[in-house]
Amino acid sequence: MWEILHAAGIDPAPRRAGPTWRQFLTAQAHAIIACDFLVVETIHVLVFIEHGTRRLHLAGVTPHPTGAWTVQQARNLAMDPGDRIAELRFLIHNRDPLFTSAFRGAFETEGLPIITTLPRTPRMNAICEPAT
Repeated sequence: MWEILHAAGIDPAPRRAGPTWRQFLTAQAHAIIACDFLVVETIHVLVFIEHGTRRLHLAGVTPHPTGAWTVQQARNLAMDPGDRIAELRFLIHNRDPLFTSAFRGAFETEGLPIITTLPRTPRMNAICEPAT
């Protein structure tokens, strides 16, 4: 493809304006929370971690997570007055089907925009992505 474009005198696409992913994460670390499932033997653990402080929120533990269960855990976390969800600006998670539109809605109603990582890019959520 590069040879065809080069022969036609077409340069590569210019770099998109704005910060790189690393620059974004560094600048917004104080306001980002990420989530993922950890699997311990046959138990699934839903955790949230704040990028800036590395504070871990244990949302729930279940042997059989479902979309409805995940949504309820999100609502519990979003409604907990002891947590500082209102101070955060972004939630990052992968494309696990358990993170349904209702799950995202539980945070979006609190004004927390969702960033879904790209497919097969665990480093986009490296702070919360479990090692495989």
